[in-house]
Amino acid sequence: MAGKVTLQLQFLTDQNKKVRVNIPNPKQPLESTAVQQAMDTIVAKNIFAFPQGQVVKRIGATLVQTDSNTVG
Repeated sequence: MAGKVTLQLQFLTDQNKKVRVNIPNPKQPLESTAVQQAMDTIVAKNIFAFPQGQVVKRIGATLVQTDSNTVG
């Protein structure tokens, strides 16, 4: 069984659209304070350009874990 972990950072843009940044295999263990600070930096420095607009607010972060099995 192989597992995959992705950190999804969710933001709101100035056009009131939700956007997401996916970070594969984030360094563990994750600290919520560090994730929030990184997200605040992304908002403050306008690091990413999205077609949906400029990021103006952090919504939240989710750690997604998936497992897969090879059959056959």
